[in-house]
Amino acid sequence: MDVTAIAARVAVGLVVGILVGLTGLGGGMVLLPLLISVLGVPPILAVGSDAVINLITKVGAGGLHWRQGNVSWPLVRNLAYGSIPGAILGVTVLAWIRSVYGNGVNEFLRGAIGLLLVLIPLGYIIHFRPALPSVPFESLQQYRYRWGVSFIGFFAGTLVGLTSIGSGSVILMLLLVFYGFSLAALTSFLQFKLGNVNFAVVLPVLLGSVPGGILGAYLTNHVPAARLKQVLCALLMAVGARLLWGVLAHAN
Repeated sequence: MDVTAIAARVAVGLVVGILVGLTGLGGGMVLLPLLISVLGVPPILAVGSDAVINLITKVGAGGLHWRQGNVSWPLVRNLAYGSIPGAILGVTVLAWIRSVYGNGVNEFLRGAIGLLLVLIPLGYIIHFRPALPSVPFESLQQYRYRWGVSFIGFFAGTLVGLTSIGSGSVILMLLLVFYGFSLAALTSFLQFKLGNVNFAVVLPVLLGSVPGGILGAYLTNHVPAARLKQVLCALLMAVGARLLWGVLAHAN
């Protein structure tokens, strides 16, 4: 791999890290279209590599939130009850699609990723049920809430297994929609076992995304992050629509 390709991947990681640090949008949602559209990484490898990148970048953030007391273990536990089997199902379905259709799995992923890039940012922009009162964390112990949160985890876990999008963005949005609340390791391991991880992509992107995330978090006090988030959502929707259009045009 030449120096230009390495520099491009580091630059993509830096941009993604800054944008995620500034806006709080899911790293997979921002990184995947850049891997596919800018760097030309095949979607199946982009999904697997993105899962590993997200795992490594989230370890530090998760540990920090844990030390700061920002982790609700009932919420984590109930999400895990659904997200773990969901992630296994998602990766299993992806492996089946690849075994049956071969390289056709890349067209499937382009369509699935394009659809998610349209729907998830649209959900952020619309702000479904913004005035919904929050459910106390203690209520998560109640039977009806446990099942609801676990279902959200299952749905998001399946999406993560299939596309690597959803571990943060989908879970957060659905919790906000349904309950008013202000899984990456397993998926990474399964994607690695399937041979969907390209470390020549992972390592340079991480070199950029880790310092980029720190810089983005620092810039939140100096940049209108809310406006930037709206602009980024609009751009992601445009990229998603372009991916969908390409899949539909190819099908015809």
